[in-house]
Amino acid sequence: MKTSEPVAVTPAYWAQACQHLIKKDRVMKRLIPQFGDACLQSRGDAFVTLARSIVGQQISVKAAQTVWDRFAALSKKITPAGVLKLKVDDMRAAGLSVRKVEYLVDLALHFSSKQVHVTQWADMDDEAIIDELVAIRGIGRWTAEMFLMFYLMRPNVLPLDDVGLINGISHNYFSGEPVSRSDAREVAQAWKPYCTVATWYIWRSLDPVPVAY
Repeated sequence: MKTSEPVAVTPAYWAQACQHLIKKDRVMKRLIPQFGDACLQSRGDAFVTLARSIVGQQISVKAAQTVWDRFAALSKKITPAGVLKLKVDDMRAAGLSVRKVEYLVDLALHFSSKQVHVTQWADMDDEAIIDELVAIRGIGRWTAEMFLMFYLMRPNVLPLDDVGLINGISHNYFSGEPVSRSDAREVAQAWKPYCTVATWYIWRSLDPVPVAY
């Protein structure tokens, strides 16, 4: 039996952020009206969001969905305790590499032993949350930043390791010329305190289908 999709939540600051960006940045002034009412959406829970990001590493979106569906079928509900009860052979048979199995177990251990302070995240700053997440095997800064954007919906995340962001800045601001991290940081000065929102529109300029995690 399939569980119903969790309700998508949208950030309360989105409209205000769009007004700010349209006023401050010529590219945003052009981009934002192209995408109507569409905006960032968050769904699911913290553990599932991070588990999905691990499963999806270095494989196509389609392959990631297939492996995730097989993995999710191993347990009634994907929880830290549930993952810790799974057999390694069953996880491997679902299509997970040895390394990804290790990463998922480490993620489950961090959550079940309260090494990540989920209930305190609302009061913690972005960097403190990133520090907690990158201590988990298989989660690097990029994954932590995607989590801040798509799960916690933090308004001012600038993921400089994201290829799409760098390509989008190159395409929209530098006529396709190569862009360094410092170039990107300079462009993003005008986006603050809404770098998350601007990044989302930069991604949309490259691919009209919304990114979701």
